[in-house]
Amino acid sequence: MYQEFYGFREMPFHITPNPKFLFLSPTHYEALQHLRYGIEERKGFIVVTGEVGCGKTTLCRTLLNELDANEVETALILNPRITETQLLKLILQELGEESQSVSQHDLMSEVNQVLLGRIAQGKEILLIIDEAQNLSFEVMEQLRLLSNLETDEEKLLQIILLGQPELKSKLNEKRLRQFRQRVLVYYDLTSLNLNETQQYVQHRLSTAGSNGRPMFTARAYVKLFKKSKGVPRIINNICDKALLSAFIRRSDLVNWWDMHRAIKDINRMN
Repeated sequence: MYQEFYGFREMPFHITPNPKFLFLSPTHYEALQHLRYGIEERKGFIVVTGEVGCGKTTLCRTLLNELDANEVETALILNPRITETQLLKLILQELGEESQSVSQHDLMSEVNQVLLGRIAQGKEILLIIDEAQNLSFEVMEQLRLLSNLETDEEKLLQIILLGQPELKSKLNEKRLRQFRQRVLVYYDLTSLNLNETQQYVQHRLSTAGSNGRPMFTARAYVKLFKKSKGVPRIINNICDKALLSAFIRRSDLVNWWDMHRAIKDINRMN
C-alpha cells in the first residue's frame, strides 16, 4: 500500500535477512570482520552470539555472498535440533554427496574422505549452523570431533556457530571445556544505540529507493528506540506499521503518534 505512495522500489522494512539491507553499525562491522578473519586464517571454530533479531543471519548471508564458490564450499544448517548421525548426513547432503551409511562411525569416515577430496581440489569447506544454542551436548561433541579432522597443514573444516546469548552460557558449561578451547574467534553482537537506530532507519529507507519521503520526527525516533531497544527486527516491525499509519494520513512525516499506534498494534498481538 504505502510502497507506491512513498515511491519505494521495494518494501524497506521486511524482516527477511536480505544482505542488501545490511546496516554496518560499528558492532556489525566488527562482527563481519571477525568472521572474515576466522575464515581467511582458518581458525577452525568461529562463534557469533547476539539477541534474537540483532542481525546474525543477515551477517551470515552477507558473508556467503562474498565467498567465491570456486574456492569455498558451504554447508548451511538452519535447524540444529538434530542427532549426531543427522548432522553428518546433512553435511554430506549439503556438499552434494549421497550416503548409504547408517552408522556414525561409517558416516564420520565418509565425511573425512569427502573433505580430503575437496581439499585436494583446492577447496575450503565451511559449515555454518544457525540457532546453535539449540544444539545438544552430543551434537556439539560431534562437532568437536569434526574439528579434529585435519591434514599436516590445515583443518579440513571451518565451523561457524551463530546463536542467541544462551549459546555463550552453554559454552561456559564445564562439560564443554574442550569444545570451548577450540573457539579461537568469538564475537558478541550488541544492539544499536539511538543514533545508530536513526541511521539504520535512514539506511533502509534509502536502500528501498526513498527520495526523502517520508521523514521521521526526532520524537518518533526516541519512541522507536525506547520500544525496540535497538534490535533491528523489532525496529523493522514497528517502522512498517508506523509507515502504514502515516500513509493512512497521507503524510510525508512519521511522527510520535504513528509510532505510538504501531507499538499499540504490536502489543495487541503479543
